Amino acid sequence: MSAVVFNSLAPQSSVNQGLSRRARLARTLVVLSLTVVLAAGFAARSGAGDHVSNTPSFVSVVAPGGATLWSIAAAYSDGDITAMVETIREANNLTGYDIAAGARLRIPTA
Repeated sequence: MSAVVFNSLAPQSSVNQGLSRRARLARTLVVLSLTVVLAAGFAARSGAGDHVSNTPSFVSVVAPGGATLWSIAAAYSDGDITAMVETIREANNLTGYDIAAGARLRIPTA
């Protein structure tokens, strides 16, 4: 006859063998902090959180009768009117400087 003996005590894992409770807690905190640092590094590398936008915003304006490109640029410009005229021409794909009454123009905002 053979006898079967069941051990009611579960064997300790070899990873935790010989470590005190304080040492296991310290190891866990080190692993967690390294995980957080690595995750933050990957997030920064991937561009997460970048809110810089290079796309300009526009206001849509209907040109009133008798208005010129220069008068519209003067109304929406804070400084150089000539630069604003060129910016409006580029934004609206205008070949010349003439605009028709009722034309819808995109005016870039600052």
